[in-house]
Amino acid sequence: MLLLPDQTYEPAAAAADGPGPRPPSSDDEDDSDDADDSSSSDDSEAAGEAARGRLGAACCVARRVLTTLAAYDRFLHANNIRPDFFCRHKEKVALQRLLTTKLKCTHRNTDANSNEAVHLQQRLRSLSSELVTLRSRLHVGQSHQIPSLQSHQPSPQPQQKPPALPPANKKPAAASGGGRRGQLPEPPEKLPVWNFKRPSPPVVAATPLASVPAPMAPTDLDDLIHLPGPLTEDAVLRALQARFAANHHYTNIGPILLSLNPFNDVGNPLTLSSTRGIPLNPKLVRVVQDAVRQQSETGYPQAIILSGGSGSGKTYTSMLLLRQLFHVAGGGPETDAFKHLAAAFTVLRSLGSAKTNTNAESSRIGHFIEVQVTDGALYRTKIHCYFLNQTRVVRPAKNEKNYHIFYQMLAGLSPDERMKLNLDNYSIHNLNYLRHGDTCQDEAEDAARFQSWKACLGVLGIPFMDVVRVLAAILLLGNVTFVDKQGAPATEVAVEGDAELAAVASLLGVPVGALCRGLTIRTHNVRGQLIKSVCDANMSNMTRDSLAKALYCRTVATIVRRANSLKRLGSTSGTLSSDSNESVHNQAEVASQHASTVGTAGSKSSKSMAALNNAVRHATDGFIGILDMFGFEDPQPSQLEHLCINLCSETMQHFYNTHIFKSSIESCREEGIRSDVEVDYLDNVPCIDLVSSLRTGLLSMLDVECTVRGTVESYIQKVKVQHKSNSRLYEPRPLEARTFGIHHYAGRVVYDASDFLDTNRDVVPDDLVAVFHKHSSNFGFATHLFGSELKALFARDTAPRGLSFRISPTSHTDLQNGDEPVSTLTQDFHTRLDNLLRTLVHAKPHFVRCVRTNWCEAVAQFERAAVMQQFRSLQVLETVNLMAGGFPHRFRFKVFNARYRLLAPFKRLRRSDDRVLEDSHTILQSFALAQQSDQAKESSACSTSSVSTSWATGKRHIFLSEGARQQLEEMRNSKRHDSAVLIQSTWRGWHLRMRWPALRRTLEMQLANCVTKNNAGTASRPRPQPIAGTPPPDAAEKCDHKMIQQTCSLFGLDLERPPPVPPSRSYTVTGNTKLGYPQTRLMKMAFPEDGGVDNVVLPKGESVVVVGASHRRGHLVVEHSNCTLHVPFQYLELKATQQQRGVSI
Repeated sequence: MLLLPDQTYEPAAAAADGPGPRPPSSDDEDDSDDADDSSSSDDSEAAGEAARGRLGAACCVARRVLTTLAAYDRFLHANNIRPDFFCRHKEKVALQRLLTTKLKCTHRNTDANSNEAVHLQQRLRSLSSELVTLRSRLHVGQSHQIPSLQSHQPSPQPQQKPPALPPANKKPAAASGGGRRGQLPEPPEKLPVWNFKRPSPPVVAATPLASVPAPMAPTDLDDLIHLPGPLTEDAVLRALQARFAANHHYTNIGPILLSLNPFNDVGNPLTLSSTRGIPLNPKLVRVVQDAVRQQSETGYPQAIILSGGSGSGKTYTSMLLLRQLFHVAGGGPETDAFKHLAAAFTVLRSLGSAKTNTNAESSRIGHFIEVQVTDGALYRTKIHCYFLNQTRVVRPAKNEKNYHIFYQMLAGLSPDERMKLNLDNYSIHNLNYLRHGDTCQDEAEDAARFQSWKACLGVLGIPFMDVVRVLAAILLLGNVTFVDKQGAPATEVAVEGDAELAAVASLLGVPVGALCRGLTIRTHNVRGQLIKSVCDANMSNMTRDSLAKALYCRTVATIVRRANSLKRLGSTSGTLSSDSNESVHNQAEVASQHASTVGTAGSKSSKSMAALNNAVRHATDGFIGILDMFGFEDPQPSQLEHLCINLCSETMQHFYNTHIFKSSIESCREEGIRSDVEVDYLDNVPCIDLVSSLRTGLLSMLDVECTVRGTVESYIQKVKVQHKSNSRLYEPRPLEARTFGIHHYAGRVVYDASDFLDTNRDVVPDDLVAVFHKHSSNFGFATHLFGSELKALFARDTAPRGLSFRISPTSHTDLQNGDEPVSTLTQDFHTRLDNLLRTLVHAKPHFVRCVRTNWCEAVAQFERAAVMQQFRSLQVLETVNLMAGGFPHRFRFKVFNARYRLLAPFKRLRRSDDRVLEDSHTILQSFALAQQSDQAKESSACSTSSVSTSWATGKRHIFLSEGARQQLEEMRNSKRHDSAVLIQSTWRGWHLRMRWPALRRTLEMQLANCVTKNNAGTASRPRPQPIAGTPPPDAAEKCDHKMIQQTCSLFGLDLERPPPVPPSRSYTVTGNTKLGYPQTRLMKMAFPEDGGVDNVVLPKGESVVVVGASHRRGHLVVEHSNCTLHVPFQYLELKATQQQRGVSI
């Protein structure tokens, strides 16, 4: 967009007419909801709050515009462009007055719409990006082309490369205040004023096209922080779309890796072996190599954390990383450890993956693969699974499928196996647990996957028939239905599907009557007395579903335990086994001490922290973890399990925010460091508090409601009363009694609480568990599934006695008398999530942000609207801005010196604990000199990258920008490489010099033994010498005819036939006798052979005289009838009766 000299710039219009269409987002829904509220006459107070929110948003936008204009002015000065080239002076003054007027109203604002402010800010930045593009098209001259501009513009100050450092005793300036998004800070006392001089009309340099720097190719832009021009959302999207079109799906944002899912066909995505034939991307290789190197150098645990929405390719990327990890430190994919891990991964993927509305291969089980390392080598792998989606086993959603293993089993079982499992007459269409969802199936593909799954079970040592018997029983359980008897009391129920019930009892190895009683009878403990009651049809069907879910969850847990028990090379303490009573977000606060820091326990005053860190390292024994947790999703309807999944996604996003944004910003503020870039990120702590607060959170209130046996309506009412002022909770339209909505970091989700209470209780009665005791069950695998519960139940003589156990296996073993278990589903999930977060807090994270490129899973299709929505939720642009211009990395002085001291001259370093700050300054001064030497190269390249290469010295840390860290690492690696080359060449030279005297004597001896003079004075060929210590051979042993015959037989030679005679030899050798010429020989065949009867010169059997060797190769000279002929030697043979005279050899 080009502004002519007579046009005026209106910020409101510019914001409304941003570049490109914007997809509908949650903010548009906010505007529509606010408009509906303001139009209602009965809700004037809500309309007033909405108006105040819009006013606050406008004021927030105004402040962002001031910051953007200041950054734009710095960009103009840095590139020697006159300020009035695009916008005249009077237009900026008018814009400044408008912003000043809006800022005066900030005291009337109490709330602000942060999302709208961010979107408007992105549009303003996009405008500046268009101006930069226009400048490059018009070929605006640089400083050496327009000398008149130097008098009107101040010289740019090298803020990114300071020539000198402050003294060690000088205190840094106080940090500037800042707040989270959504909280408007106090207005400044005095607004900044721009002083623009009125220069001459803009000058456009007549520069040839070849002199203008060409835009960077997508293949060259490996890191988004080096993106030329202003870093805007549109610029980042264009760069990634260009790289995606060039088949580059991985891009760095500093140390963070951004992955785009192209939805390519990778064969069977459920097996780890599907990644074998695919070449690994160098960026994924670098992530693994960095994790292995840092773990071996520091001993600190490493965690590769993959995050993103459902269908963004997290699981497949984790498989690639896992394979590369074994390549680097595990011996490769041919080792037994990798084969066992691949088998376990294949089995669990089929058991834990299902088709959803947004992802055909959605992982419904979260994985944390913990690869334990010692001395840089992998020696054990543990898999931690997080299983939440239990309802899918008995009730898949509309247009979705059950777990893949059921479809694979029906397609891959042989007729004999189907008959043994009582499945010979069943298919997807007549099994209740499968037919209510999507019934489309590729039987050939499912059959092939089932054969792979079956083979992997054998690798793990798990009996195939044990597992499929349980799975077949689950499928047949769905066809067992309990109904009320007609004309009978309400407590009596009838069974529909007696054949299926008998088949289930046979598969599980229990009596049919015992199984039926376990499903329809409940035992209650009333004041110490045990009372049995008959369940109604609804309760019996719920118990049936609970049994199906319990069998499936416990089968998965058993397979995981079996996989983790293989290749146990040593005793290790589990890193995720400790209990936790602390909240998720409180644990995440500790992560700020570890983010972007390579070791924090090195100072003299932190010996206790060093001992604590060493204890943690010893307890974990060193590991490299790969975390593939649930992605954010918005199914319809959303149940309690989806709320837990989204809470996990929120927690991982908060962990990322804490490490990348919060720790950097707070550390700079504490140590008085002021950054040139002010990153305004969205903190999702309010949403996490809303769901998981210990007292007033939605999950805590749900546990209370389960304890008091409340109803869904009462729970929803209490939630709305408790959180009526929470902006993260809203009422969906149309209003329903059992629904509520939550503003998550990735969008709005409406939850249906109809099954919240039953799902959270997660119970199976002890009447049903007692059926699987070994006294009544002959199927040991089924008894093993309920082993701990049966042990606790039969600890006393009375069983059952009215206890309730968890459907999913839990780590809590203490049971109490009563109808409720120790923990609920949400409590157990919250505990496991706390333990996981505690493990991640004590590890160095490596983030991989995964993004899906379209919503329809189309191959190689890039939808800007879909990618932009995920960018905003993952805060990609904020990350790019922080990495390009902020201080995301910090080092303790001692750690910084230990890592980069080789960059400074050795004699200038003090190398003492009380002089660490001086050593840091010396290293940074050497770094500054190296930067100044490279400044000419950077200016000649005409780079417009906005990446910062600055640093700052705080009270306890050295703060580095990402550009400075990259340059330091590059210089360090170059220095180490040069030093390694010098050390190797020096050692090789010394080694050769030490060996040279002995080598010289050996060569002289060999030369003396080999050089001899003959009679003519020329050196003859050295003869082979006898082996030392053996006597010379006797005269009679000089010729061994038997050895000669064996040698000739071996090489196909004939003793009686003379070999071809070389032209220079005046004799032939036959029978160990040297014969001279002339010789008498017989013709073995006529010569010439094809000459005919009339043309034959030498017939067969004729005696001829051979006078010598011919100059022709392989021929002899024959004299016959005063003629000289050249006859091949194979045509001639010596006469057997002739006495030849010769010399014996």
